[in-house]
Amino acid sequence: MDIIDSLLGEADQAWRAYGVDSADRAALAADLRLDLRAAAADGGDPVQLIGGDVAGFARRLADEAGVRRVRRGYGRILGTALIGAVLGAVLGYGLLMAAYPAFVRMFDAPRSIHVPTQLAVAVYYGVPAAVVAVGAVIAVRTRLRDLPRIQKTARIMSMLLPAAGIIITPITIAFAWSTDYSTAPAVVVAEIGMVLAALAGATVLARRLSLREGRVASDTPHPDATNVKPA
Repeated sequence: MDIIDSLLGEADQAWRAYGVDSADRAALAADLRLDLRAAAADGGDPVQLIGGDVAGFARRLADEAGVRRVRRGYGRILGTALIGAVLGAVLGYGLLMAAYPAFVRMFDAPRSIHVPTQLAVAVYYGVPAAVVAVGAVIAVRTRLRDLPRIQKTARIMSMLLPAAGIIITPITIAFAWSTDYSTAPAVVVAEIGMVLAALAGATVLARRLSLREGRVASDTPHPDATNVKPA
């Protein structure tokens, strides 16, 4: 990788952190690459042209071009989703306790009514997981309306969270089985950690996808993002 590519890589990281979307980053990078190559062809040093603070230069370039910045809000989204998930978990636990006698009667019923153990366990764990996912989506959708593209984020969450639940539920069940379904605090904390990790991963991915889809929709370069000259 030559020095120009290295500088553009640092600038792109700065633009990402600054909330510049992909279309505007591409336009800024293309113009900056042309300017740096022109400077190098004239015998100049691209590093000196940008200066020692590449990130600061990149931010100034974005401000001068008037590009739109997008608030990603990962921290707020994760926190809100977690609160919604906790409330959903409380509700799910209540449903679980209410359904527990029915599960007991189901297994004590005559053998003519045979319910596969795997199905019963999947329902027993799956229903609370579904309520947790619904709680997270509703919380994000209703509490973060000020964030851009949050409705799209919530819609993608409604697809990814069940998928994450489908993946993490058998993993959690297998872990519970390996501990003989222990209710020891350390085991319960580990199970909760698995579920929260899946929830957080799906939520972050949903946000990233919603922002990426928004960038594709605005794939036309910003009119002010052309002919940008390094300061």
